Amino acid sequence: MAPSAPNPRFSDPDALFDTLIPDRRDPAALRKRVETLEIILERSFVIPGINRPVGLDAIVGLVPVVGDLITAAMGAYLIWEARNLGMPKWKIWRMIGNLGIDTALGAIPLAGDAFDFLFRSNSRNLRIIKKHLDKHHPGTTVIDQ
Repeated sequence: MAPSAPNPRFSDPDALFDTLIPDRRDPAALRKRVETLEIILERSFVIPGINRPVGLDAIVGLVPVVGDLITAAMGAYLIWEARNLGMPKWKIWRMIGNLGIDTALGAIPLAGDAFDFLFRSNSRNLRIIKKHLDKHHPGTTVIDQ
């Protein structure tokens, strides 16, 4: 049986992502996506009694090893979006460092879970992306009320 020709629509990873996310290079759409992901990962729920917001990063991180890998993959998506935006390499490396610290120390049983509760790498990375967007794409700035 002869091998079939690859589908040209999906042979290029960028074409695949353009199909899934049509406006992925639009800075305003990117800002909305990364802000939404940061809310999901870091501030989805409020713990009653102490009124401290937590997200999936801290909750899924309670599952040993697998939870930390899942949250690292979700955090890596923020870095991937920053790379697609064309951010400088030093900012990308700073974001990788934030995620690496969060993943490495978050993998320690019990102490890592407390660390995940306090160190919000995704919030730090969102701040880096927002500063870049505010400086280089000022039309994407959203005024919170």
